[in-house]
Amino acid sequence: MLHKTRGIVFKTTNYGETSVIVQVFTEKFGLQSYIINGVKRPKAKISRNMLQPLYLLDMVVYHKAAGNIQRVAELKNEPLLQSIPYDVIKTSIVMFLNEVLYKAVKHQATDENLFGFIFHAIEWLDHQQEGLANFHLLFLLKLTRYMGFYPEVNIDTNADFFDLKEGVFKHYKPEHTLYLSPPHTEGFNRLLQYSFEDLPQLKMSNDERRYLLGKLLEYYALHIESFGDVHSHEILEEVLG
Repeated sequence: MLHKTRGIVFKTTNYGETSVIVQVFTEKFGLQSYIINGVKRPKAKISRNMLQPLYLLDMVVYHKAAGNIQRVAELKNEPLLQSIPYDVIKTSIVMFLNEVLYKAVKHQATDENLFGFIFHAIEWLDHQQEGLANFHLLFLLKLTRYMGFYPEVNIDTNADFFDLKEGVFKHYKPEHTLYLSPPHTEGFNRLLQYSFEDLPQLKMSNDERRYLLGKLLEYYALHIESFGDVHSHEILEEVLG
């Protein structure tokens, strides 16, 4: 049976001489693997270039509930990204976020809210020209809401410490080493107050940005099983300076 769904490319792997298997986070079916034949042929209807990390898709697919690998009837880039493929900063951000999402989003269950968040965030990044340096930090922080470990903010967020293990602000230092302390707690709390639209007004030093990113990745590793290490942030940090 044919189904129409939007999708977000997570990973593309070569399969045979001319085919690929692409993992797509779909709006209708969650994370799915699709085999696409002939993508490396000169006049392919679906080319490898259409399946780059976090490209946005409009798809018509065959879906079997018990199937491990599904098939695609039609696929197009919709909306077509206008700036991300040609902007080194945006491309570096997308490569980093793609690595995080590939490690974090592992379920096949439908999650339209998570899908909508990622889809619209990529659209926003594609159209935005200012405030890009901190986009990845805010994205990671907002993503935790859909992952189930968004920081507890209904208590006194003027507290001096943020406990990464428990996900809460505290007035006293935790008995372990996995926490944020002043002045970084204030920067983390400030980030919680921002929306993507506010990012051009968010000022942060390179050192603070790197520190908070490291702690956010620790936070993810603590709360997502088998999250492991992320490496692409090193390239991103070089690009951002």
